[in-house]
Amino acid sequence: MAAYVRRFPSCPLIPMFVSGEVVREEESADGATTVTERRCTVDVDAPRLLKRIAGVDYLYFTQKNSLDRRQRTLHIEAYNQTFSSRVLVTEHCSYTVHPENEEWTCFEQSASLDMKSFFGFESTAEKIAMKQYASSISKGKEIVEYYLKELEGEGITHVPRWLPPIAATPPPPGGRKENATLSDTLPGPPDDKLDADYIRRYLGELTPLQESCLIRLRQWLQDTHKGKIPKDQHALRFLRSRDFNLEKAHEALRHTLTWRKQYQIDPLLDSWHRPQLLHDYYTGGWHHQDNDGRPLYILRLGQMDTKGLVRALGEETLLRHVLSINEEGLRRCEENTNIFGRPISCWTCLVDLEGLSMRHLWRPGVKALLRFIELVEAHYPETLGRLLILRAPRVFPVLWTLVSPFIDENTRRKFLIYAGNDYQGPGVLQAYISPNIIPDFLGGECQCEIPEGGVVPKSLYRTAEEMETEEARMWTDTIYKSASVLKGAPHEVLIEIIEPSSVITWDFDVCKGDVVFNIYHSRRTPQTPPHREAQGAHTLSHPHTPPGACSNNTQMIDRSWVLGQDYSRVETALTCREGESIQGSHVTRWPGFYILQWRFHGAGGAGGAAACSGSSLARVDDMLASLQGAPHRCRILYYTEVLQSQDFRGSMSSLESSHSGFSQLSSATATSRQSQTSSTLSR
Repeated sequence: MAAYVRRFPSCPLIPMFVSGEVVREEESADGATTVTERRCTVDVDAPRLLKRIAGVDYLYFTQKNSLDRRQRTLHIEAYNQTFSSRVLVTEHCSYTVHPENEEWTCFEQSASLDMKSFFGFESTAEKIAMKQYASSISKGKEIVEYYLKELEGEGITHVPRWLPPIAATPPPPGGRKENATLSDTLPGPPDDKLDADYIRRYLGELTPLQESCLIRLRQWLQDTHKGKIPKDQHALRFLRSRDFNLEKAHEALRHTLTWRKQYQIDPLLDSWHRPQLLHDYYTGGWHHQDNDGRPLYILRLGQMDTKGLVRALGEETLLRHVLSINEEGLRRCEENTNIFGRPISCWTCLVDLEGLSMRHLWRPGVKALLRFIELVEAHYPETLGRLLILRAPRVFPVLWTLVSPFIDENTRRKFLIYAGNDYQGPGVLQAYISPNIIPDFLGGECQCEIPEGGVVPKSLYRTAEEMETEEARMWTDTIYKSASVLKGAPHEVLIEIIEPSSVITWDFDVCKGDVVFNIYHSRRTPQTPPHREAQGAHTLSHPHTPPGACSNNTQMIDRSWVLGQDYSRVETALTCREGESIQGSHVTRWPGFYILQWRFHGAGGAGGAAACSGSSLARVDDMLASLQGAPHRCRILYYTEVLQSQDFRGSMSSLESSHSGFSQLSSATATSRQSQTSSTLSR
């Protein structure tokens, strides 16, 4: 703050900022807060003609700074006075202390521009405003650092923190040490930084800002994904791929966690069995490691019959294989980290294009390749350390033109392309791969066990109907179901309990919107829709619904039922926010029907008082309004299971059943959001 105030009344680093005149300043009685209002004069770099048409040489803004020394925050609001009836410019900035490390300062800035009219030059004025604002943003950090160095040059390296007036507190016996400083009375920084040895051993070099982003992302995961938190190495990949933009990394990681759960990616390495056709004709495989200790994957794409593989296996089978390769790559990175004693977070891929021709540009094959790239880019960011493309033929630029737009710019920088035999000789391929492991087909001495490929016999081709059936079974073979939760139309799952003391368990992700989760009990038989089993009913003899069964939106509680008479709530309502992952259990006391309900939670209180209403059946007007308005639609991904009491083993950090599959990316945690079974029951 001492550096910030030096930019007034004028700043040589911002030529457009002419002056800042204080028009009002107020300070609280204890000196904790100060509000300063300035009238700022700005000389915009605009064409002379436009200034003459507008009739002004300078623009005037009002800036209001609210400094709170107790909370250690500075909030800045600014808006334009000039042309305020034609143009509305608002800006909000804040300086705060980082919640994880009090030695760091957080800065946030946002602005808006509303161009109503400007003498017919609206587009020009908007471009000038955006250019000027972007220029100002780029210098923000530079300006603060400039004045910090100016303070250091004057010998000021420490500014004591504000404390309430001493008069309010009597001095301690014996008085205070004469040479004691104000900072001597303050607690030290919080002890929740990442350990330096841990960073160096498992994560690699991180700046303080990058470490801060990782801590904040990890905190979010601990708050919302109980019991299955991705390891720091994996969270760090998403941060790096988004240039440590915390919000973007948070959103991408949330989608990946939901995707992994929905498509059962976690147990893929154990459950996926490669068809014999892949063993015989897929020309790729793992082969030792490169000079940096990264796992090395070799793909002889030019020798692969891509059309034959797609026609014989189908796109989805090949996609499963590609995903298993990436899962294996993550596992090998962890192994190499332990072997070499330094962080290995990505792998190297060597692609041999000898034999590549126009037959590889078969349109369905290229389409499948683009889909694979899109999925890997989204869910396995920053796993490719280097891509060596060797013996690129003349047709390669055509394939590159089709594929490159779908590859992230940061990933494209890792591509090294060599035509013909340019890869041979010292300092080229040997700079990345040790000579003793270069495969024999590239002129090395190492025997490589990767298949040589060949043309897939057409007799093995499958019909479109056969592949469609197989692909549908493959992607719907999951224990998780998805459902929509609409405003006025909750989603409800019916569970029939025959034996008391059975345990109902649940695991769900809130993919979109906010919901309220309730559990009800009734001795009456609900009026269930057709195909009851496919919509989530459970009995102990049928512990779970068929794999892939998906109910979109179902209501079980009859409109005429009255809460407290026909059915009762057996758990306290739980509000669940978008992005949260919830696991829990309930030990049943009576036989009968239990209803798990997810209800829309919005500003109108639909998730609170409405949850207690006697009817949950949607009215026609509510349904129509819900379908027309996307903000009134939530989406959940859920799994429920009934266990007999002797099969239930306590902690719900896992569902503790043979069907549970939590992330291989996760590190174990001891906490979970488990419902309390001692809830007050109404009958």
